[in-house]
Amino acid sequence: MQVMIDLCVVPMGVGVSVSRYVAACQEEIESAGLSHHMHAYGTNIEGEWEAVFAVVRRCHERVHEMGAPRVTTSMRVGTRTDREQGLEDKIESVHRLRQ
Repeated sequence: MQVMIDLCVVPMGVGVSVSRYVAACQEEIESAGLSHHMHAYGTNIEGEWEAVFAVVRRCHERVHEMGAPRVTTSMRVGTRTDREQGLEDKIESVHRLRQ
């Protein structure tokens, strides 16, 4: 099943700056070959359910490996069965309405 998620992984107990942890998660997403788009407060990811949730797990593992004693994640998950739709399709449909 295809899935789109909005992922925000937050390491805890590592200080104020978390950019190196975000960069590590981006590396995991890219190495998984998943379509994604980072934004200011997270990353949109799309792909097959198993692959997407495997990369979420890998992000947690990687951040812990980097020394974060705790990781909290918020995520929104969307699936649909009526038609295929990707991240860019969703954005383009809004842009078309604004023209």
